[in-house]
Amino acid sequence: MIEIHSKLPAQDVTIFSTMSAMAQRLNAINLSQGFPDFPAPAELLQALSQATLEGNNQYAAGDGLLSLREQVAAQFEKRDQLNLDPITEITITPGATIGIFSAIQAIVHAGDEVIIFDPSYDSYAPSVQLVEATVIHIPLTTPDFSVDWNQVKAAITDKTRMIIVNTPHNPTGTIWSKQDWLNLIALIQDKNIVVLSDEVYEHLVFDGQHHYSALSFPELRERSFVIGSFGKTFHVTGWKTGYCVATPQLMKVFRQVYQFANFCGVTPIQIALANFMQQHPEHIQNLASFYQQKRDFFQLGLAQSRFKFTPSQGTYFQNVDYSDIRPDLNDVEMCQFLAEQHKIVAIPVSVFYQHAPKNLRFIRFCFAKKQETLTHACEILSQV
Repeated sequence: MIEIHSKLPAQDVTIFSTMSAMAQRLNAINLSQGFPDFPAPAELLQALSQATLEGNNQYAAGDGLLSLREQVAAQFEKRDQLNLDPITEITITPGATIGIFSAIQAIVHAGDEVIIFDPSYDSYAPSVQLVEATVIHIPLTTPDFSVDWNQVKAAITDKTRMIIVNTPHNPTGTIWSKQDWLNLIALIQDKNIVVLSDEVYEHLVFDGQHHYSALSFPELRERSFVIGSFGKTFHVTGWKTGYCVATPQLMKVFRQVYQFANFCGVTPIQIALANFMQQHPEHIQNLASFYQQKRDFFQLGLAQSRFKFTPSQGTYFQNVDYSDIRPDLNDVEMCQFLAEQHKIVAIPVSVFYQHAPKNLRFIRFCFAKKQETLTHACEILSQV
């Protein structure tokens, strides 16, 4: 028998797989995993069909289809007045997660430290651990999930190599203000620290607020990776297509790693996205209002329940506080209770922490659903 020693011995099946499986087993409404239950734009699906039928089924360029990279550059120019070089500063990846992984592998070395804000997306910490670096978890302050900048200042050492930012934030739905970015700049501007900014929900920002990208700040331009997701933007999470943006210096080391993690993205999908983005700019222009209507509809239904909440500022997630309903249950138990007794599935927020606050009583719902799904969900939640 050979001996096998896992590099990630504590890792098990993700909570997303667990809860989605529970939803299937119980025939429950699945508001846990973040994916739409409505179709992608018909024109986008037609563009994919056309791309495959026209024979575009072989390898794309390793860095991504140039026309799609040009569309990404156009989005940054329009929103942030940034002039990006699509050839040297943008790489198309098969999903955002592999972009996050590759950026970490490219920059972080054994013995380094990486600051992560909890609750956090579950791929960050394992990607750091795989290079034998140390993850420094800083919990966001509850109940508003804001950054305690004194804690950040105290956590930065000579070993700090990277800080991972996520805005709009999964799972809390909060966004970083301009002042948040300025606070970060003040702490790291004279230090050898790289920023990895996970901005996959960049177009899902509500109530007229503005999404600030790390790249929109000159002080961070030379030290930041930005990760984005076409799947979140175009309702095609299963297409697993994203991108990474960074300066040529950072992109060079990113591609050195990425080329061995994945050779290239899916060719016809890239063609379809590029053509759709060029022909239908209104999709992104209307996306925030599209999802805000769903958020508002869901919250109107929740107003009839005993759950408490602060309106989500971005993403397609809504956190709710159930402490007035079953304070005796932790959030994992609450999600099991809702699934088994009420046939509705959510995600416990504690799974996004290294060490969750003892009295955390938040669960996360996804409102990227059809109106009839949300109506049924609110009817159930109003009876809990």
